[in-house]
Amino acid sequence: MDSRLKENDAVIFIDRKGRRYLKMLRAGKKLLIRGELRADDLFGVEEGSRVKFSTGEAFLVLRPTYADLIPHLPRASQVIYPKDTGPLLIWGDVFPGATVIEGGTGAGALTIALLRAVGPAGRVISYELREDFADAARKNVAAFFGDAPNWTIKVRDLYAGFDETGADRMFLDLAEPGRALAVAAAALRPGAVLVCYVPTAVQLKDTVEAIQGRIDFGEIESFETLLRHWQVKGMSVRPHFRMIAHSAFIIVSRKLAADASNPQKHPPEPFVAADSGESEPDGVSAPPRDADEPLD
Repeated sequence: MDSRLKENDAVIFIDRKGRRYLKMLRAGKKLLIRGELRADDLFGVEEGSRVKFSTGEAFLVLRPTYADLIPHLPRASQVIYPKDTGPLLIWGDVFPGATVIEGGTGAGALTIALLRAVGPAGRVISYELREDFADAARKNVAAFFGDAPNWTIKVRDLYAGFDETGADRMFLDLAEPGRALAVAAAALRPGAVLVCYVPTAVQLKDTVEAIQGRIDFGEIESFETLLRHWQVKGMSVRPHFRMIAHSAFIIVSRKLAADASNPQKHPPEPFVAADSGESEPDGVSAPPRDADEPLD
């Protein structure tokens, strides 16, 4: 990518206190923060330069990373935080060329990440119930990702079913993902990954139990991610007083073949204490013991 800024680039202006301001470079327009600056004056400027507004205040100007972009993304609903996007893509195993279905688009934050991950050879199909959310997602994808001929957004109730079959991956950001399991199973190929994203412990419980109750999904994992920044200034090396803690739970499962049974319904392997003197089979380790659990 050319390091020089050009028309229609998204840029982040960073002041001396580290505050960030997301702007678009539109020809003939003025940028207003504290003072003003003509967007045209930035065309051809190297990314990573410091520029001055009319008040004389200097700002560092950079194209935004994904982590920069998402907190500033224009939206009418809560976006998926960058700290969750990485695990969603990794545990969801999104790969170049994949066909991915997204249920619940919101502002399009995850859509942009999925489009980047699948590449031009992949496909992303988004289902969104609300036209205003779909319109916001279209605008954000166009502005901050660009042309996406391999993306389709459908405004309708996904609980009624998906048009696609044989999809590789599916992400559901819904209030009740458990209600969508039957239509999700019909749309996914055997071995596909289903990822659900829910904010509350009640939704976590309901969703996991719904998946456990089906024979066509297995290998269920549930987790959350916590992010804490650190300050490093001379001898002051400490965590920031504020951290991005709980935002949502991520639930990952696999679509099983028709002749497979759900491993969650099998009786668990017997637990052998590490100090019992009994050996375990190669490649198998005992599950961790709770601190309050008494030893036999």
